[in-house]
Amino acid sequence: MNPNGSTSCAVIGASGYAGEELVRLLIAHPRADLAAVTSRQYIGKKVGEVFPRFDHVNEASELRFSDSDAAKISELADVVFLALPHGVSGSTAKSFLDHGARVIDLSADFRLRDRALYKEYYGAEHPAPELLSRGVYGLPEFYREKIAGADLVACPGCYPTSILLPLLPLLQARLISQDRITVASLSGVSGAGRKVEADYLFGECNESARPYGVPKHRHLSEIEQQLKELAGVTAPIQFVPHLVPMNRGIVSTIFVDVADGANEQAIEAAYQSAYGEAPFVRLLGSKRLPDTKNVVGTNFIDISWKMDPRTGRLVVMSAIDNLIKGTSGQALQCLNVMFGHPETMGLL
Repeated sequence: MNPNGSTSCAVIGASGYAGEELVRLLIAHPRADLAAVTSRQYIGKKVGEVFPRFDHVNEASELRFSDSDAAKISELADVVFLALPHGVSGSTAKSFLDHGARVIDLSADFRLRDRALYKEYYGAEHPAPELLSRGVYGLPEFYREKIAGADLVACPGCYPTSILLPLLPLLQARLISQDRITVASLSGVSGAGRKVEADYLFGECNESARPYGVPKHRHLSEIEQQLKELAGVTAPIQFVPHLVPMNRGIVSTIFVDVADGANEQAIEAAYQSAYGEAPFVRLLGSKRLPDTKNVVGTNFIDISWKMDPRTGRLVVMSAIDNLIKGTSGQALQCLNVMFGHPETMGLL
């Protein structure tokens, strides 16, 4: 940390959607100094040249993209954000940790504890298995104290964030059954990242909605792991994500069986106990429903719930911005916790 109390930051892989959002958030953060940004395709170019919306914003617009030299960047930055694909982040994180930098990883490489589970869901051996036990899951609402002292934070995936935050208080309070949990999620196209693939071209996505990743989406692994770690339950989730024609945002709808004696008052109490002091969780109750237009551009998750007397089931719903609370904003929230800044600083 710099003498003036600010934190020097680097973004590795700053040319993707998550990286661009991090650059935007860090430029506006009153106690973050953007010291380095990297991108193999843009080495030598100014940030303001690659992202014209940042041109002339402040001195950061003159910052140039560099390569990912861990030794050099670790001398400049207190913390390094890795906005890289899974499989690449693992070895990259090790290099930065070895040079004394703290790391916040936005990929999936350190979300799982079990290297066999990683191979099962991601189709390759883990690139740095010796670090798996060192990573702290970056969900501040449940791991705030561990995040504060961590040197390696694994930011959750966007779907898991939208599912875990609504589910965990109810499972911890034993208000719902761990069996027959069904989730349908709708995501904007930016959730796939900034890449050129036929499935994500405008002509393929516009005026179309489709399921994918059925029946075993990669994010199931971390969802089920966290339900076991934080709620002490083994809960196989039926999860079907859908791609919908919008740029950003996720809505998740969760269907669960309620436990004997559970009612709306107990559900409300469980959520208030879990999130009454959580700055980025908005509890809508049973009177309002979440809408992506109310969370896009913010770090909030909106959660609502309704009992269905006809089926005897509970319907829980959430909305987040996949690029903010689902990725870069949550990473910045972890930065604030790690370096003692107000948790809401630099975030809406």
